[in-house]
Amino acid sequence: MDIYHRNNLACSRITTHNYSTSFSLGVRMLNKKYRPAIYSIYGFVRYADEIVDTFFEQDQETIFEEFKKETFIAIERGFSINPILDSFQRAVRTYHIERELIDAFLYSMELDLHKTTYDPIMLKTYIYGSAEAVGLMCLRVFYADEPEKYDQLVNPARKLGAAFQKVNFLRDAQDDFKNKGRIYFENIDFNQFDEDTKAQIEREIERDFAEAFQGLKALKKEVRFGVYLAYIYYIRLFRKIKRAQPSQILKTRYRVSNPKKMYLLANAYFKNTFNLL
Repeated sequence: MDIYHRNNLACSRITTHNYSTSFSLGVRMLNKKYRPAIYSIYGFVRYADEIVDTFFEQDQETIFEEFKKETFIAIERGFSINPILDSFQRAVRTYHIERELIDAFLYSMELDLHKTTYDPIMLKTYIYGSAEAVGLMCLRVFYADEPEKYDQLVNPARKLGAAFQKVNFLRDAQDDFKNKGRIYFENIDFNQFDEDTKAQIEREIERDFAEAFQGLKALKKEVRFGVYLAYIYYIRLFRKIKRAQPSQILKTRYRVSNPKKMYLLANAYFKNTFNLL
């Protein structure tokens, strides 16, 4: 069984690397004892997202329902023949990740199967499940034996997830709107997307980042570097999007170049090491 579980964890680690080199690098900056669970969480999240965002030629609703059912069977049994789910259930059972967080995440993913526009309440629900709940799963791994510290960091962790997700909405607007017909922001017409509307969204993201940063500084050193690295990657991406004209949002998918990532890595290492955050 040890070989079996190691093999399944390797699947989650490979999935993380193949889908997000930036996140994979951030995980490698965490203390070794936290990496397996974070890889496992990412693999689970990635597969669920792929079902609703990629497999358009398949019966997505049936596949997603099967995936959801298999997830909870795996957690209950403490075993799955699906390597991604087996890896995830081990993290859930080891760190006592709450069912509520998993339910919230899966609900948001399920919304993407049929919902294309959001009012403020539903948008908050979607962002909580798709991003904030995932951040709280990771926070639970980091502070499994420190419930008071976990509680203190819940709000900043949620704000960080919200900021990341809103940046993703702008980064992926071209694909979400043009190819999938999705508009996550309320009363937004991307055919007439102007500077005032873009600036309003950006101010909201800046507030989320500011609140998240206060919690980030309070993280234990074993995990702070990895989280800070993800934070500054997204800050850099956000700044590129801020500089872009509204008309470019639907024409370009912005990213941080690999040389810039290496610079940010070195800068983050220096600031974290010498407590200059």
